[in-house]
Amino acid sequence: MPLWIFVTVAAALFQCWRTALQQKLRHILSVNGAGFVRFLYGAPTALVLLGAALAVTGVPLPPPTTAFVLLCMAGGLCQVLATNLLIMAFGYRNFAVGTAYSKTDTVQSAVIALVVLHEVLRTLAWIGISLGLCGVMTLSLAGRGLKPRELLAATVQPAALCGLGAGFLFALTTVFIKMATQAIVSPSVFVRALFVLFVTNTLQTLMQGSWLLWRERAELRKSFTTWRSSMWAGTLSACGSACWFTAFALTDVALVRSVGQIEIVFTLLFSRFYLKETLKRGDVAGLVLVVGGVLLIVLGS
Repeated sequence: MPLWIFVTVAAALFQCWRTALQQKLRHILSVNGAGFVRFLYGAPTALVLLGAALAVTGVPLPPPTTAFVLLCMAGGLCQVLATNLLIMAFGYRNFAVGTAYSKTDTVQSAVIALVVLHEVLRTLAWIGISLGLCGVMTLSLAGRGLKPRELLAATVQPAALCGLGAGFLFALTTVFIKMATQAIVSPSVFVRALFVLFVTNTLQTLMQGSWLLWRERAELRKSFTTWRSSMWAGTLSACGSACWFTAFALTDVALVRSVGQIEIVFTLLFSRFYLKETLKRGDVAGLVLVVGGVLLIVLGS
């Protein structure tokens, strides 16, 4: 089995774990504050991982270019804005619609990568991506009492527009990160990916930190005083991003994002066996579709 599949599954596991920790931070920090600590404490972790990769591989640090820095900045900014749009979608009444439409980022990633990066996927992979999308949207809407016709009719609602916008910006993030790894030269794919991660996290810390300094100074102070809990969210975020960025460097971004949807399977399994919550029929159907989609993607890659 290709290395990128194992790396992607690891990324999904780290992200699921980080999300669980970040939910607890929401009781302490604001939306921007909880997002900021991901980068504030993720950047040092990324630096440690980069140093370890340089020591193990023995290769020099690739020289950064202006294009490389700009691509990292663009990818980091898109990720920050996408997260804020998704949170805005939650603020509207029909937040289930916003969540469901944000999951279109996998298909949007495939289309953007096809146009910008000329990444051509096999027919079986496209079928798997579509099947996985149906599964994720089913899981997003499970128990909400929302039918497919109502979902389509809700496309023009603010929640749906925010969700689509978030999905588009998340898709752009993956493409910019892929382009950043291609903008530097190094014989080690791990060094390239981790260098992109460190630079991106550092720029995100500066960008979102400047916003907090301007508009939410109290949250900026709390992001430092809550370091005991915040640092773990940042560490897990960096580990997950390290896996995502490495996978992007190894294969097509659409394949990585689509296989990464298995994160929602981990989340539901955690709720079922750890929290002892009961799965609904819609959950089971969604799980089957997601897993089936991932298998088709793997076969089609």
